[in-house]
Parts: sequence; C-alpha cells; structure tokens
Amino acid sequence: MAKLTKNQKAVSAKFNSEKEYSLSDAAKLVKDITYTKFDASVDLNIRLGIDPKKSDQMVRGVVALPHGTGKAVRVLVLCTPDKVQEAKDAGAEHVGLDDYIAKIEQGWLDIDVIICTPTVMAKVGKLGRVLGPRNLMPNPKAGTVTLEVGKAVKEIKQGKIDFKVDKQGIICTSIGKASFSPEKIFDNANEVIQTIAKLKPASAKGTYIRSIYMSSTMSPGIAIDKNSIGL
Repeated sequence: MAKLTKNQKAVSAKFNSEKEYSLSDAAKLVKDITYTKFDASVDLNIRLGIDPKKSDQMVRGVVALPHGTGKAVRVLVLCTPDKVQEAKDAGAEHVGLDDYIAKIEQGWLDIDVIICTPTVMAKVGKLGRVLGPRNLMPNPKAGTVTLEVGKAVKEIKQGKIDFKVDKQGIICTSIGKASFSPEKIFDNANEVIQTIAKLKPASAKGTYIRSIYMSSTMSPGIAIDKNSIGL
C-alpha cells in the first residue's frame, strides 16, 4: 500500500469521505483541504436523474456568479465592422471576423469564450467541428449569439457562465477559486445549484438532483447534503 504524503495525511485528518456536509461547511472545508501551490479552482459536480440522450431532458443554462469566477476570461467577438468598437470598449481581447475564422481553422484557440452576432453565424457555423468539442461554439441559449455584444462581453467578464449536462448526466462547472472566502464560495455554489434546480425537465422522473460534490484542483470531492440547501 502506497504511503500517504504529508498533504494527504493532513487532508485525511480534516475530511471524512463517508460524510455529507452542509454547503456552508463544504465551502469552508474545501479551502482547508486544498494544498496546491497555485490558486486552485473550486468546482461543482452535480449528477442529475435525467436521460441526456432525450432532447426534452437536456439541461443547459447560464448563471451569473455573484462573485465572479476569479479567472481572467479571454473573449473573442466575431462580428461585422459596425460592432467592432462596441466589443472593444466592453473589454473583448479579440475582435474581428474573417481573419479570426482563418486563424481558428489553422488551429488557433487561445480564447475562453466566443461571442458573435446572428448576422455572422453562417460563417461561424462552419467552425462547429472545431469549436463544438471544446464547448466554444456560440449559442443563443448561452447568450453568446447576440446583437448586444458589448453587454454580453461585460456579463461574461463579470462572472456569467454557461453549463450543460454531459453524456453521463453530470454537470461539472467551476464556481471560483480556493482563495475566495467561504462566504463567496457558498454564494456562487448556491446560485448554480438553485439555477439548475429550476431547470428540471417536465419529462424527468424520480429524483432530479441525485448528488452534489464540491472539490478543488487535486482535492477529494466533498459530498453535499442536499437538505442543507432545501432540495
């Protein structure tokens, strides 16, 4: 049996893997069991009682984190010339159209979010095979296909994120950084959970939210007691 490292021993002394914690306690504990030298991300993994293969049970949405993600988000806006200045004024790192489409086709993806206007979707659509698997394809439901590009850029910079259930029926999303206070981690996590709870498909049967785990980069997952947040 492999010996535990010093950090692993420290974690095991504070954390009980068989226990479910309240969301408030988990927000404190995730900081206590994070020992990375960098500012680790804090994530939520939420398993849903749905069948993601059925189109009427697809769960996808957007949420504005009260305290942001703690991450500098690199935004590309693909638009016509009349929207270029609006996007730049809002803080987009990259703004253009044909030149950036060509760069993406050649393998450039040094971005986190792509926003585009409806008028250019015909051109952007041909990038689906490249952007889709990386969750970068603009989507009206995520608010990334819009004529209000300035507003969209500002919202994303301030902490608006989108989420989507995967093929296993799990939503995994980052909700902040380990350097956040427990109160900020709690607020962001609760906002995401409550938003997902409201998106229960009408055709879903049985328990909708089956389990919730909070973790940081390289930390064990902390099971959340759903009763602690009214689920």
